[in-house]
Formats: sequence, C-alpha cells, structure tokens
Amino acid sequence: GFIVGLIIGLLTSPPRRLIAAVVAFGSGVLVSALTFELMLEAFEKGSAPYVVAGFLLGATIYVAIDTLLERMAARSPRRTGRDAQDVEPGAHAIPESQEAATISGTALLVGTVLDGIPENAAIGISLRAEGEGLGLVLMAAVFLSNLPATISSAVGMRQEGRSRAYIIAVWGVVAVACTLSAIGGYALLRGLSPDMIAAMLALAAGGILAMLADTMMPEAFENGGPVVAMATAVGFLCAFLLSHYVGH
Repeated sequence: GFIVGLIIGLLTSPPRRLIAAVVAFGSGVLVSALTFELMLEAFEKGSAPYVVAGFLLGATIYVAIDTLLERMAARSPRRTGRDAQDVEPGAHAIPESQEAATISGTALLVGTVLDGIPENAAIGISLRAEGEGLGLVLMAAVFLSNLPATISSAVGMRQEGRSRAYIIAVWGVVAVACTLSAIGGYALLRGLSPDMIAAMLALAAGGILAMLADTMMPEAFENGGPVVAMATAVGFLCAFLLSHYVGH
C-alpha cells in the first residue's frame, strides 16, 4: 500500500474529490478493522483492564504527537523553496497562518507510523497463530487503508513544498519500520502474555481511531462534502465482508 500510494501521490495530482473519496473509503475500512479485528481480538485474548489501557494509551500518544506537530508548525518561520533544503525548488512559500492548515500531510504520516508499527506487529502475531485468518484479513485491511492515506499524505506534503526526494526518504523509513515490526511480531512477540498481546492490539486500535477523528475523516469531508459518507460506508462494508468470509 505504501509503494503504490506513494507513486500515485508523487507522479499525479488526483482531483480533490477523488482523493477525498479514497480517503473516506480507507476510513471505513479502518473503522471495521479496529472494531471487528483489533478490539474484538484484544478482548478475546486478554483482560479488559489491559485492553482499555492499551486503547487509551494509543489514542493519547497520537493526540500528543499531533498536538506537538501543530505547535511546531505554528512557531516555525515562513518557508520558501530557497531557505530549506527539503523544499522543492520553485515551490511557493507557505505563510505562517496557512502552515498549520497544511500540516495534514505530515499528520497523516505520523498517524500511519503510529498505527502501522503495532498494526504490522499484530499481523505478524496473527499469522503465526494456527487456525486464524486474522492476519490475512488485517493485511488486506492495512493495504486498503494505507493506499489512500499514503496518496493523501504524499500529495499534502508536496503542497507543503516538500521535495520528492524528502517524501520518498521519509516513506521509505516508514515502510522499513513497518516491515521490521511485522517480522518482529512473527518471530519474537509470540512469547508475550495474552494480556500484553491484547494491550498491543488495543494500542493500534486507539491510535487508528484518533487518527480517523483528527485527520482522515475531517479531511475527507472538507474536500469531498457529504457524498464521502457513502464511500466510508462502502469501505466499512467491504472490510466487514472480508472479515466475515475470510477471517472466520
């Protein structure tokens, strides 16, 4: 999902409404995944206190990081294509008053990292568990959700004035980190207690939900209008049917 979305986001400039529809579809997929895969699986594996703590911690971490990013954007000086090495040559300067509004591309990146690492580790754990289709379902859900998130983030970062080299480098690090977390989940995290596994799954769910409420859904509605609600519903339904027929 990262690679395909990054290529589309860097080489094309999709219409805002199309991006909004794709982001809304991915939001619906993630709502289904965090509800019927991550949280349900967490409650089945561990005790409620661990699940609740993990969920709230995941949401808190995302909100804290996003708040920090917004404050950094508000305090940063005006940027141009000449005074920053990571800015595309010829890019227009972004006034301070608008810089916080264009933080969405970076915020989506942070959200993808926050939910992607524990989520991919959860995929590794699930793939190793015998008789469960959860890992395959999560892989499909993560791909479907990462695709629009990556497209939107790459386009947003381009609009912020980031260079293609910078965007590729950042997302390359994200892809490597998520891949290593999946390998680690498969090879090493199998020995964790059920409560800790449940907390980890809930952590991913909390981070995902916070990102949806803070970034993905508002961004989709702002750029696509009420019609994106249908795309969200279709995304949810697709992920739910995938979970029902493949994961069980």
